[in-house]
Amino acid sequence: MIAPMPLAIAAAYLIGSIPFALLLARRWGGADLRRIGSGNLGAANVLRATGITAGVLVAALDILKGALSVLVAERLAGGGAGPAAAGFAAIVGHVYPVWLRFRGGKGVATACGVFSMLAPMAMPPALAIFVATVWASRYVSLGSMVATLSVPPLAYAAEVPPSIVAASCAAAALIVFRHRTNLWRLRAGTERRIGVPT
Repeated sequence: MIAPMPLAIAAAYLIGSIPFALLLARRWGGADLRRIGSGNLGAANVLRATGITAGVLVAALDILKGALSVLVAERLAGGGAGPAAAGFAAIVGHVYPVWLRFRGGKGVATACGVFSMLAPMAMPPALAIFVATVWASRYVSLGSMVATLSVPPLAYAAEVPPSIVAASCAAAALIVFRHRTNLWRLRAGTERRIGVPT
């Protein structure tokens, strides 16, 4: 019999690895996101390739799978570090899905769902930071990274358990790593801005 915590982590990884972006893009227009746009399996690429409706739906589903992974972990493993570990596993599943040769999205929406459950007091200010950064810069990637990096100190300030702070640090490191090409383009001045034709 599998112990509750490893089972919760494995279940969360599998939930996180459901490729909603790929599935809905195919349903809406038949496009393979891995071959168009940024090649990223995330809501932003769906929005550019397929339209607003599909993009918003993918974002909502990716947030939902992050939240669901934590709920499943709480049911299987109870409290303690289990839900935090499972939440991070869901983000890893989204970024590196086993079904797609470990080529997935960047994990931002899934992390939003995870930490909405684990550190709910940290998420409204993180969302405000995201909106303010995107509004000021018109770079979604920059807003995503700045907001992600704000979650660990916000979670710490909210006095959540150390396991959740640790999970938020690990998630921030992974998400920024996945944005490394965006960082290169930001430095070169070639990153795509909202509302600016390419």
